Amino acid sequence: MADFIDIVLTRTQRKTPTVIHPGFKITRIRSFYMRKVKFTQQTIEEKLGAIVTDFPRLDDIHPFYADLMNILYDRDHFKLALGQVNTAKTLIQNLTKDYLRLMKYADSLYRAKQLKRAALGRMMTVLKKLKASLGYLEEIRKHISRLPALDPNTRTLLLTGYPNVGKSSFMNKVTRADVDVQPYAFTTKALFVGHMDHRLLRWQVVDTPGILDRPLEERNTIEMQAITALAHLQCCVLYFLDVSEQCGYPMEEQLKLFESIQPLFANKQVMIVANKTDVIPYEDLPAAVRQRIEEVASKAGADLVPMSNVSEENIGKLKTAACDKLLEARVDAKLSAGRVKDSVMSRITVAMPKPRDDVKREAFIPESVRARMDNNGIIAENDTKRQTEKDLMVANGGAGVYVCDYRKYYKLEEDEWKFDAIPEFMEGKNVMDFFDEDIESRLQDLEDEEKALEEQGAYAVEELDGEELNEEELLLYQAIKEKQTMTRAESHKKKGLVKTPGAGVLVGRGRKAVEDQLEKSGFEGTTVAENMRGRKRTRAQSRKRDEGTDGMEVEEDESGERGVSKARKRSVSRTREASTMRVRPKAATKGPKAALSEDQRKQVLKKERSLERHVFRHAKRGEADRMHWPKLVKHMNSGKSQGVKTSTIGR
Repeated sequence: MADFIDIVLTRTQRKTPTVIHPGFKITRIRSFYMRKVKFTQQTIEEKLGAIVTDFPRLDDIHPFYADLMNILYDRDHFKLALGQVNTAKTLIQNLTKDYLRLMKYADSLYRAKQLKRAALGRMMTVLKKLKASLGYLEEIRKHISRLPALDPNTRTLLLTGYPNVGKSSFMNKVTRADVDVQPYAFTTKALFVGHMDHRLLRWQVVDTPGILDRPLEERNTIEMQAITALAHLQCCVLYFLDVSEQCGYPMEEQLKLFESIQPLFANKQVMIVANKTDVIPYEDLPAAVRQRIEEVASKAGADLVPMSNVSEENIGKLKTAACDKLLEARVDAKLSAGRVKDSVMSRITVAMPKPRDDVKREAFIPESVRARMDNNGIIAENDTKRQTEKDLMVANGGAGVYVCDYRKYYKLEEDEWKFDAIPEFMEGKNVMDFFDEDIESRLQDLEDEEKALEEQGAYAVEELDGEELNEEELLLYQAIKEKQTMTRAESHKKKGLVKTPGAGVLVGRGRKAVEDQLEKSGFEGTTVAENMRGRKRTRAQSRKRDEGTDGMEVEEDESGERGVSKARKRSVSRTREASTMRVRPKAATKGPKAALSEDQRKQVLKKERSLERHVFRHAKRGEADRMHWPKLVKHMNSGKSQGVKTSTIGR
């Protein structure tokens, strides 16, 4: 049992991971120990399952072997031991389920490890309780491996009789077996099997232990093996008599034993062998003894053959007579059962249905077959057979070239529907459900209508300026613009952009107005206005035109600077860059940050930190990160050491 436990635990250690650290994620720690428990349970289940399945089932094997195992090992104890092994397998499976359920709630490496230890400990406790059963099954396994390979269905000669009457000596003479022969009783304690050849056939000879003339209940295990062989094997029985009575049993007791076991000879061929005629010839026996022997043989229908193993008298005759007698009986049994005839029908079983009523049922012939039959009900040999897909494949290039179109076998209302591409599916919806017969004509009409509207200018977009609107339209226009500005500001705020206060009202004004507006907002107007002027001048230089080149007027703003042409004023004046002054957090620390007050600078830095927290909120440390953990924890290395400081261990 200790070896069994060592095998299970060693395999678990070798086949599963062995390194785990407290810094790992708790889900990884749980799966690490759950895997060990599950693997141990599977290993034990595999081992115990193999034990249960490899042993023979007494209800499924030949009755001879079933009774032999009952005699040798006790059927009840054998089944009880296997049942205990099977029950242990179920208990371990339930234990595994319980502890795996508990491990799902372990919140640390220590708790998961303790649960694993408890699970493996309880599994080993269950295995230790199987020590007696597994030991008993191991002894049975060893004994079964030493049993002879005896075929209960082949041609067999069975030797039986009192102990020390010459059975084993005869077996050594006629077979290649080497059975121990001694001048005392019960030398043979088990069944022995030998093989010989006769008439180009293989025969087996079974030597049985000696039997004493006593009730069945008083016979021991050695004698019951012979009784079991006599009861279950279809064979020719050779009953040996010691005419010299050197075996220690008088002739009358030997004959009484023959009469007591005679019911076991039913449906078997029996021969009585008068052995040891080299000591006393059969003719020299008293007339009363010979008459008694012949009377018993005639009642049982057995042949009497005198023989001697020492002088080898009649050994060949006995062997030939026994084999021929058994062979004739086996042939007669086959003939009486109708299994041997001149035709092949003796090898075929034809099931003939029996009528269950008086209704006469004619043979049914399909119409397709009836159409091909002539008046005599015979189908012509040259009748054209149906062309199969294999024929089409051969005719159209063979395998790999011809591809069968299975749509032609569809069963639809109309044959012309078979090769239609519809119904087809797009985005999980059947296109056929949305298809209308006049959808194409309606779509064409809609396209013509849209084209006519485009030509009439119905979809032309006119950009209106506030100067061209009346009072009501101007209010609506301003409300829309304010809404757009608020929406745009919220969008930039979500994206982490910082908008300079008051910058939206600086566009299109002179320098003086810009400086005044910036002063009201809390900025240093002179510095910011110069920065904006530099940006505007650089941007305007790329756009301005010469008056004489394109013929367009160029107007000046309040500060005297040249602007863009009137024709392009409407489309250029309100670009996204000029409408708002947005400064990203990183850029704000370089330029305009110097013009900010202390409170505004703190506000910008606060927004920067908020942005960083938002961006890196999910950047947590995970299993894929490169981390170096200490291979050994401190409590495993602290303590007394010889010549080494504890502070240097584990570094």
